[in-house]
Amino acid sequence: MLRRAASSYSTSSNALGFGLYRVTPRETVQFREKHAPGTIIVRQREKRLYYVNGDGTAIRYAIAVGREGAAWAGVSSVSDKREWPDWTPTPNILAKQPDLPRFVEGGPANPMGARALYLGATMYRIHGTNEPWRIGEEVSSGCIRLSNDDIVDLYNRTRLGATVIVQR
Repeated sequence: MLRRAASSYSTSSNALGFGLYRVTPRETVQFREKHAPGTIIVRQREKRLYYVNGDGTAIRYAIAVGREGAAWAGVSSVSDKREWPDWTPTPNILAKQPDLPRFVEGGPANPMGARALYLGATMYRIHGTNEPWRIGEEVSSGCIRLSNDDIVDLYNRTRLGATVIVQR
């Protein structure tokens, strides 16, 4: 109900000041789709990411996704993994937010959070966040955000080269 009210005012339920921040805990769920173990499935509409275990189950994580016009879909693979990654805003981001710093060193204040999985040769990442209350929202420039606890868990499970399927 608060999300609906918040959307009427172009804000989030968290921004209404009700102290409702709550991240859905990751959980192991039944997963009957046929994918190789270690595959990552992102369902943007659902705002969930699934890490396929291969035994008929997957680990389900709550995520934040790209805002309208920034979300993307497709297949990629994990090309790099970094702990406490640095962040350099892209020219598109700087055009929309010119007051942003040109570089943010990795650490707790960094928007990339505690870990990042780099997707192919793109600028898209699956990463943590310094705004965990935004999980469940459409807020990014196309990246997939998880709570820092969840990205550390996913990072530790994921191998380089893992397939990532991003669905609308």
